[in-house]
Amino acid sequence: MAMSQITGEFVPKVQIEGVQTVVPSKVTDPREMCLVKDPVSSDIFRGCLNIVLCYSETGEEGSGGLVAGWIKESLGRAMQDQPMLSGRLRRVEDGNGELEMVPNDTGVRLVDAKIEMSLQEFLGLEEREKAEAELVFWKDIDEQNPLFSPLLYVQVTDFQCGGYSIGISSSILLADHIIIDNFLSRWSGIQEKLLPNNSNGLEKSMFYLPNLRNTSSSPHNAMSPTPGKRSGQTLIFKIAGDSEIEGVKNESWKSAVSHCIQEAEHKLGGEMPTGFSLFVKESPEVIRIQNCNKNELVKSNLNFRCQAITLDDLGIKELAFRHGNKPAHVSCWIGSAVDGLVMAIPSSDEKNTSDFNVMVTIPEGN
Repeated sequence: MAMSQITGEFVPKVQIEGVQTVVPSKVTDPREMCLVKDPVSSDIFRGCLNIVLCYSETGEEGSGGLVAGWIKESLGRAMQDQPMLSGRLRRVEDGNGELEMVPNDTGVRLVDAKIEMSLQEFLGLEEREKAEAELVFWKDIDEQNPLFSPLLYVQVTDFQCGGYSIGISSSILLADHIIIDNFLSRWSGIQEKLLPNNSNGLEKSMFYLPNLRNTSSSPHNAMSPTPGKRSGQTLIFKIAGDSEIEGVKNESWKSAVSHCIQEAEHKLGGEMPTGFSLFVKESPEVIRIQNCNKNELVKSNLNFRCQAITLDDLGIKELAFRHGNKPAHVSCWIGSAVDGLVMAIPSSDEKNTSDFNVMVTIPEGN
């Protein structure tokens, strides 16, 4: 097996064992598109949200493969409420190069993998953050033919000890669906209910990957992930709507964005580059992307309530895809947002439509 060296520590490369496509268990109807207005040619084809959940051993060899089989069933059911996750980007006909996301049920990629290392050995690595890129699969969206590129990948990796990891990589365009809308919590709840409560261990799902594996060719040769690169630290600010800031309905939210950038710089000890990408989800049907100059943002003099949390504070550490088996380790990061990234996302709570969230990612080394 090929090996890679990480600061003097040899880490086995993850070996891909099988690949499946997961589609929603129910046909999406109606198919409501989301227009992506991107006149500035931002890095939307490369930016991604990565989440790694590591679970301790279950006492069964190959438990990750068993879990992966059940994940195909639970993920298909969970996507009924979030069909955009299994959709694609496409060029708008007769448009000016604009894009739209469409929930066309094309599916997400489910990758079954293994690594010749115990979970404890992996977690003990001095450069573990760099090694975690092996536990998530992401392939940049094809800029010329985006319709053929998945927006979401899920990788289940088996460790030698019986432990396993679930790696989730999604386009940055879906970040609000994944974390703000609590998709992961709903998905893990469905998975828990599907798994038989069997004290003798996990039963095999009908989608158990080793039984479906095509031994005539190597999935690894057919799929080559894009090398991952962390973009720094991220904070999420929850902005409570009031009479002065009405969500993203008018220009007043820019003052809140300016305030959040200043707070993120203070709390993270970094500095946002002068030029950065700003994603504004104006509605469920429109995402507007623009290049921003930090020095041109209006300084905030409005009165609003703002709470800062990290990606880890969103309940991810409590996600149990098997009853009582909470993650032993969780890691979340934004990838490939090398020039800094800010996202303004309206609240999905119908009772608080003027609330919104601002996600600020400051790249490393700034």
